Amino acid sequence: MIKRLIIAFVLLVLICGGIVGFNIFRDNAISQFFANMPVNQLTVSTAKVEPAPWTPGIEAIGTVAASRGVALTVETTGIIKELLFSANQHVERGQLLVRLDDAVEQADLAASKTQAALDQQALDRAVELQRRGVGSDATLDTARAAASTSKSQVVKLQALADQKLLNAPFSGTLGIPRIEQGQYIAPGTIVATLQDLDTMRADFTVPEQLLNSLKIGQPVAFGRTTNDLTFRGKITGIDPKVDPASRLVSVRADVSNPDGQLSPGQFLQVRVELPKEDGVIAIPQTALTTSLYGDFVYVVRPAKQAEAPAQAPAPTDAKSAEAKPEAAKPAEQAAPKADGPSLAAYQVFVKAGRRFAGMVEITEGVAGGDEVVTAGQNRLSNGAPVKVDNTVDLSKPQGAAK
Repeated sequence: MIKRLIIAFVLLVLICGGIVGFNIFRDNAISQFFANMPVNQLTVSTAKVEPAPWTPGIEAIGTVAASRGVALTVETTGIIKELLFSANQHVERGQLLVRLDDAVEQADLAASKTQAALDQQALDRAVELQRRGVGSDATLDTARAAASTSKSQVVKLQALADQKLLNAPFSGTLGIPRIEQGQYIAPGTIVATLQDLDTMRADFTVPEQLLNSLKIGQPVAFGRTTNDLTFRGKITGIDPKVDPASRLVSVRADVSNPDGQLSPGQFLQVRVELPKEDGVIAIPQTALTTSLYGDFVYVVRPAKQAEAPAQAPAPTDAKSAEAKPEAAKPAEQAAPKADGPSLAAYQVFVKAGRRFAGMVEITEGVAGGDEVVTAGQNRLSNGAPVKVDNTVDLSKPQGAAK
């Protein structure tokens, strides 16, 4: 019975020892695996920080209008006899656009011209008789008055006849006709719109604090987006009064429109250019990350080498000395290799300033020569090993990458 108990006890010790030994071996193997596992490097795109010129500006949103634009109307009533234009037609100044029925006016004008010619002949005879001394002064004065009255009548009837005609007041592009031939119209009826699209004007507002930064003739850039300011112009007017309700100042600038790409009533991004500044630190906006703790960027720098662990005290007995080489072999094999990652990304808090055209000014935090991460920072943590790949600039759209 005792022999069986001893055998059972020995078997139990062997089983428990095997389990404990296996767990120790497994934990040691896992530790060795993670200790020797290579560190995963994250691929990022970077940009060098260099002081560069910066053109500050005042940004706003403006409304475009034609430099000259009117709604064409007639001065008198009548039936449209001729409609001499079409939609989007370019016309020159003085070109005839609409003719109303003017038969009565033309008849009266012809009769008046005939009477004026007759009165002029009577005046010429009265002058000749006066010269010969057979005419009286009263007759001459009467003939002169009749001739003057007839001329005035011709001018009057000519003006009435001209009211039946609608001419272009300036060169420009006509809109869609709002009348039809044969239609009866009254004064004030809009015939069409006429816009001079060669030169446009843009009206916008700026805060009153920036009023002193504006001046007549200052260059202005316009565009459909802040990154595409392709139209140029200059300030032509500044309202001297600040709106007491909004505390804004109205500003007007002209806009060159050689290709007719702008249309009246269109919204545009406006940027008033201020004097250029040199030595400004600016980075791509994609490099800046905003958090609850502030704005920060990742700066790529050489990785900091880990400190070597302290060595164990030298053994004192001979057995320990003999076992040292064998015990040191696994430690030497488990030691990490020296060819680890050479670059790492470090989090640096910065103070951001002005922004324009995809760039942001940095007033504190980075300096010239630093290399900031512009793409791939969403996977980074402070001190993470990185690999720089700038073959494709991921901070820009694919079509604009270089």
